[in-house]
Amino acid sequence: MQVITAAESVQLLRSIDTITLGLGPVLPAPFMDALSGRDDWQDLTIYSAMLLSNYDVLSHPNVKLRSSFFGPVERSMHAAGGDVQYIPADLRRQALFAKKNPTRVFISAVTPPDGDGYVSLSLNATQYDDIVACSQDPNRLLIFITTPKLPRTMGNFPDYPHRIHIDDVDFLIESDFSPPIVDDAPLGALETKMAQHIQPFIPNKATLQTGFGSIPGAVVKALAQGPNGDYGIHSEMFTNGLMHLYKAGKVSNEHKGIFKGISVCVFALGSAELYEWLHENNQVQFIPAKCINSPSVIADNVNMRSINGALMLDLAGQIVADTINGRQYSGIGGHEDFTSGASLEEDDRSIICLPATVTLNGQLTSRITAQFAAGTIVTTPRHQLDIVATEFGAAEVAGLTAKERAHALAGIAHPQFQDALHDSAERVGSI
Repeated sequence: MQVITAAESVQLLRSIDTITLGLGPVLPAPFMDALSGRDDWQDLTIYSAMLLSNYDVLSHPNVKLRSSFFGPVERSMHAAGGDVQYIPADLRRQALFAKKNPTRVFISAVTPPDGDGYVSLSLNATQYDDIVACSQDPNRLLIFITTPKLPRTMGNFPDYPHRIHIDDVDFLIESDFSPPIVDDAPLGALETKMAQHIQPFIPNKATLQTGFGSIPGAVVKALAQGPNGDYGIHSEMFTNGLMHLYKAGKVSNEHKGIFKGISVCVFALGSAELYEWLHENNQVQFIPAKCINSPSVIADNVNMRSINGALMLDLAGQIVADTINGRQYSGIGGHEDFTSGASLEEDDRSIICLPATVTLNGQLTSRITAQFAAGTIVTTPRHQLDIVATEFGAAEVAGLTAKERAHALAGIAHPQFQDALHDSAERVGSI
């Protein structure tokens, strides 16, 4: 292992090369800044997901971005005509895709080494297998950039150690940059109302998974203030809300069935308070998505409750969660895995939550629609659907006929659209 600067690391790249970046909260920001200072690229392909900042290198005409999860940066690049393309993949399959198509260079942010020479992969366990494979391949380069501002998080030994020894790293860059901070947005009346409809489906001693966004956050806040507790956590993402649930004394992890006594997740993204709380916290363990997001593993939990968002829903029960009008908006992540896994057993429930309407071009539009327009890309198929909640109520549709579920979904739409949707339900349900 050799210690170098970010500027020196950029010179290790060829003008024609391939790079994989640490995902989301462990993106190596100083490396990306240094990369923007070089302009002799003939064909540089960068693999990433959920970029949280823009970098000048991405506007170079010979630089390609391949992303498995779009965020604001990817969307703005695409709108501006940049060479950014989406890789359709749920989080669980990304390790498999990386194995089939390895890049020459892998670089990620990690913690400084501990007294035994191990760096923690910190806020993201998604890429552990690719990191190990890179470290063992003499034709690939493994570069880590350390910062003391990343929390040293724990894995699950012996299968998922979530750490790498510096002797297995080619180059190390030392820095003190801060990881991205995402604070919770203030809760409004809509989020609070939806949380009220969802809360009755979450019993004492339930095992919880919550997705990203204000509505799952409102649900967790309601649980923290509610009468129940003794919860477990089995979640792709560890959020600010789950930390506050801990701090409210509502998490024991004693009734989960698997990973008993600990919370498990794939990655974390949130506030500075969350990162400080996660540092050397052995109550939370980071495990790759191939395990955490496996529907069969999810189903092994007792009283599993999955809470995820959506952008649109049709009366057949198909869910759109990552595209808008056929354009990539975010990513698949673990949406279908948790929607499926959390409804496989009798004691488990999957909950999809979405606002009933959205204003488009100044016009109020229902997010629950009779039928999707041609070209709409479905994230999760209709047979996975269990419970749907809007600010106007909750509908339990698993096991209903096509016509019954169509009417149930029409019944939780905005009142302005309910009559037309009930009329459509007769037609949709008869197909």
